[in-house]
Formats: sequence, C-alpha cells, structure tokens
Amino acid sequence: MTVLLVSGTGTHVGKTVVTAAVAAVAARQGKSVAVVKPAQTGCSAGQAGDVDEVGRLSGLCPPHLHELARYPDPLSPEAAARVCGEPAPALNDVVATVRQLSAAYELVLVEGSGGLLVRFASDGWTLADLAAALQAPVVIVTAAVLGTLNATALTLASMAARDLRSAGLVIGSWPRRPDLATRCNLVDLPVLAGEPLAGVLPEGAASRPDFLGLARRGLGPRLGGDFDAADFTG
Repeated sequence: MTVLLVSGTGTHVGKTVVTAAVAAVAARQGKSVAVVKPAQTGCSAGQAGDVDEVGRLSGLCPPHLHELARYPDPLSPEAAARVCGEPAPALNDVVATVRQLSAAYELVLVEGSGGLLVRFASDGWTLADLAAALQAPVVIVTAAVLGTLNATALTLASMAARDLRSAGLVIGSWPRRPDLATRCNLVDLPVLAGEPLAGVLPEGAASRPDFLGLARRGLGPRLGGDFDAADFTG
C-alpha cells in the first residue's frame, strides 16, 4: 500500500494531469488505484471536476474516484465553503477516508487544491497537515516559467519545516517552444530539490490520444515511469 499526495507550487501547474499520469502508469502495471480529491472548487453540480478528468485520462472509473466536497466558486476550499454556507471537509474525516481506501488499494493518490498551504477549513488545516497525519510523501508539481524557482523553494522550505517527505518534483507542462527561462528551470530545479526531477509532462498532454505513452515516458522511476532528462536536455 502506498499513499501519495499531489500538490502544486500554485494553481494551473498541472496537478490533475500529473495525478492522472501516475494513476494511468500504475494501473497499466496492474496495480489497484484509487484517487481522492478532498475538495473541488470552481465547479458546479453536473460539471466535470478534477477526478472526472483523472478518470478520463487514466481509464479509472467509480468507485475508484472519490470527490469529498464540491463548491462552485473558484476559491480556496475554506473560502468557497464559507461563501456558499456549506460545511468544509474536516481533516479527521479525510484522513479516515484515505486510510480506509489504503487498506483496499495498492496506491491511493490524493490531489490537493492549489498549493501546499491552501486552507481547507476554518480551523486552518492544509494539505501539509494531511501529509503529516498520513505520513505520506508529496509529489510537487511545478511549472517551467519565470518565478518557479521562488515558488518551489517556498514549498520545499515549508515541507522541510514540517519534516514532510518529497516524492519528487514534476514539471506539469513542458512548452512546445521552451524559452530561456524554461530551459534554465530544467537545470536549476533539480539543484534546488537536491535530486533529479521526478518527471516532465509535455504541454497539451491531456488532449493527446497517446496520453498513457506520454505518462510513462514523462514520469521517472520513482513514479513508475522511465523518464530521461536527456530527452529534454540532449
């Protein structure tokens, strides 16, 4: 049994695509996989959310996909719940759900909302608190743009302060025409993390029919794939 949390250095860095990639590769290897989204925001009833996108890309379907709360406003879970007057997910309830699933699945992926310290409820619990409660490593999804090094450094520092383990950095969307800042990030992010990148997924991977192949090639061995940085640096 393995539990992995997927967090980003911010919004729109590719957390859902990375979650789907890890799930797709693990499922193709014959592992039983469950995906949990503690809170979906910016999504009304009847609309496809992040777990639906993970299912579309990975081939997983209910009951392997779990969304625990949903709010229509594109805010932090705590703010979105407050605005619509609905209860926010409690940390203990999310921990209990993940632990129950981990007893039945070989891999449980938990996708956060935004960054590591985004508040889920009025008591202030964050994905960092969930990682600490579960003693689970965190996949950090970052971008290859100007400003990424600072955002990634802050995330890594927050994890170190809490003794949280990293499952590796993944660039969630590698542009088709990388500029100088992008190419420098490919070199500088591993130095910042103190270890090689755990993967790089190409821009637009979610719309490609060969998503499984992209996932396998884009994830490193720690996440079940065979990513080689030389494919991007060579």
